[in-house]
Amino acid sequence: MSEPGRPTPPIPFEVPLPSIRRRFDRRQVDVDERLLARLRGACAEVATDDETRLEAGRDWWPLAIHWALAGEVPARPAAVARPRSAAEVCAVLRLCDEARVPVTPAAGRSGVCGASIPIFGGVALDLCGLAGLLDVDGTSLLIDVAPGTFGDLLEAELRAGHGMTLGHWPQSVSLSTVGGWLACRSAGQYSTRYGKIEDMVVGLEVALADGRLVRTGGAAPRAAAGPDLTQLFVGSEGTLGVVTGARLRVHPVPRFEARAAYGFAGFASGLDACRRILRRGAKPAVLRLYDATESARAFGTEGRHVLVVLDEGDPGLVEAGMSVVDQECGDASVLDEALVGTWLEHRNDVSALAAVSRRGIVVDTAEVAARWAALPGMYSDTLDALGALDGTLVATAHQSHAYTDGACLYFTFAGRGPDGAGPAWTDDYYRRAWDAVTSATLAHGGAISHHHGIGLNRGRFMAQALGPAHAVLAALKAVLDPNGILNPGKLGLPSPFGEVPWP
Repeated sequence: MSEPGRPTPPIPFEVPLPSIRRRFDRRQVDVDERLLARLRGACAEVATDDETRLEAGRDWWPLAIHWALAGEVPARPAAVARPRSAAEVCAVLRLCDEARVPVTPAAGRSGVCGASIPIFGGVALDLCGLAGLLDVDGTSLLIDVAPGTFGDLLEAELRAGHGMTLGHWPQSVSLSTVGGWLACRSAGQYSTRYGKIEDMVVGLEVALADGRLVRTGGAAPRAAAGPDLTQLFVGSEGTLGVVTGARLRVHPVPRFEARAAYGFAGFASGLDACRRILRRGAKPAVLRLYDATESARAFGTEGRHVLVVLDEGDPGLVEAGMSVVDQECGDASVLDEALVGTWLEHRNDVSALAAVSRRGIVVDTAEVAARWAALPGMYSDTLDALGALDGTLVATAHQSHAYTDGACLYFTFAGRGPDGAGPAWTDDYYRRAWDAVTSATLAHGGAISHHHGIGLNRGRFMAQALGPAHAVLAALKAVLDPNGILNPGKLGLPSPFGEVPWP
């Protein structure tokens, strides 16, 4: 684990830094001495040492972890700029836009889709220096926060100093930042109660590619002053602008908590219970259904599809909601609520990823979403498609975020090649697995991502997923970033710096 407030590398490089190769051999845009001098005059810190550039060339993309074990990094920037203010961000962008140098914004680099990889070199914009809780309006339950603020530090300060919570608990809470959450439309584990990050944000401060600073929303609730420009930037993964500040909704720290667990005979019957719970208006903070394989692994149960439920808030509201839950789970076995504690204890443990990668096993998760009517078929078809791939060891799923109209299914797959299989097999299997998940999702009318975002990994599916709307996104990109410098190669958008690579 790195120091608080700094990125945590997914796995250490095990070869000397000078010997680490660049995986993507596409055109690399350099930063000449003149531009470097201007950047250093405009920004608090600009680094060009090998270690800093190497770490800025990767994130937690599972495929890149395998490459690291082979002595490779996906890419590396020519320089890493570490601004301390929005004005410095604007200055860096202005200089790079004039010089036609790509800029890849990042902070915690905890993303798992390659969104913060500087494919074409240029400048990596490290936003960790823009950190901290800037303002608290306890009367209106609003906060202003800088984008490089790590989630665990923000939550600790809100609770200890103000008796408030954001209610946003992604698995990566100690690895990720507010800006990263906004960039990929993050979801926390308590999202049924508090919503996703797009439900929490009411306004943004954003630096555009040419260095202009704009503010969206946030002045008053539910304003009808034209389109909601805030949501234009939420989920844009740094391709349309760089978030330099955010205004978010918060809540009083809850006074009461309740827990329950149930075991269903089938995954589909568990999904239907979740649907009925939401349909009746109950919104427990946690409503997570694990299929039998994941239940056995996580809870030690056998032949049961386990639903863990947790709610928090005002006692009267929580008790009413949990009563609805119990009624709608009437056909299921009542399990020991201690299973919820088991889930809480292990929910953020990501240590296994590096360990299984060292054993040559390819592991990843794919979180997709669909309407309730489509979920049972999508679940079975996706597991069948993954199970049919040569090399698949296991394919499982759980339902992690639920709404009145549908839910997120979170698939986990693992594969290993025959003895002696090399990196080429790993890359090929990984691509085939993602093709299988995405094809099944699109066939059922689902969304190809629920909260991890698109990045580089899913970019090749965007045109099919959005249809003609993808051209609208490209047109917006051309208007806001005419020189294409902002995080080029992501969201399946064309890049002026060359062809976007895939392994």
